[in-house]
Amino acid sequence: MLGGRSLLGDTRERLRPIFPEDRTVFVMTKAHEMFYTEELFDVDASRIVAQPLNRGTGVAVIVALLRVLQEDANAVVAFFPSDHYFADNAAFLATVQSAIGAATKQTESIILLGAQPLWPEVEYGWIEPGVPVSDGGQAPLLRVNRFWEKPPRATARELVRTGGLWNTFVTIGRAGAFLNLLRSTVPAALAEFEGALELGDVERAYRDASSIDFSKDVLSVQPRRLLVMPDAASGWADLGNPDRVVNTLVQNQIEPEWLLKMRGSYLPGFTTNNRMPRRRRVGMIAPSYGLK
Repeated sequence: MLGGRSLLGDTRERLRPIFPEDRTVFVMTKAHEMFYTEELFDVDASRIVAQPLNRGTGVAVIVALLRVLQEDANAVVAFFPSDHYFADNAAFLATVQSAIGAATKQTESIILLGAQPLWPEVEYGWIEPGVPVSDGGQAPLLRVNRFWEKPPRATARELVRTGGLWNTFVTIGRAGAFLNLLRSTVPAALAEFEGALELGDVERAYRDASSIDFSKDVLSVQPRRLLVMPDAASGWADLGNPDRVVNTLVQNQIEPEWLLKMRGSYLPGFTTNNRMPRRRRVGMIAPSYGLK
């Protein structure tokens, strides 16, 4: 999509400097096997969680976390979606390392990375920061007053005005803290998959499971368990729809071959003079596991 590796490959390379390969777990969907088999040819099968069905981000987090807990109950775990872009990888990794350090002290809390908002986006989750935490380390660390999942436009505008942050979904904390958060929000699903892993019948659990959105059904339910670390320097962007993909490419002057071929054709958020529309202009295992 960006003209080089796949987004999964980009995520893997981005995190390689701070997460050893033998402590990285890849959570995939079995139906996508034809796409990721070659990408992950050098990854041991024990580090690939191939979900038989897509049951949402919440179930993916549950299964990955239980896999990590089987090897190290004291691990610091970090979750990284692979549909993200970062203009400055070094700045992003510096923030991640600060969050890992904070997680070793804030053992009961989950740390979210929050990006500086550039417009009142209604398709993102938003974090309403609270008071600073005294031992946040080098990077600021704040309490979370409230978590807003895809708020209405008026609320998003107010969050921009009052210092709200975009939720990047990059989530870091002790494995035990994640387990406690899941136990307090989706206890039935957690128990079901714990039992399924013990019995070796995970496919049945997936067939019977309802979809769980980790942001909506877990994070937004327990904001008191959350902390947020602002990430203002990495140039984060979510590539979740075609409009944001094209805007991100144009903003960062990235011109993959497919985009060059489509130049002059209609692209959402893309104009023939190579300028963005005015309305869209935008300036897992211890000591740690990376989950992609």
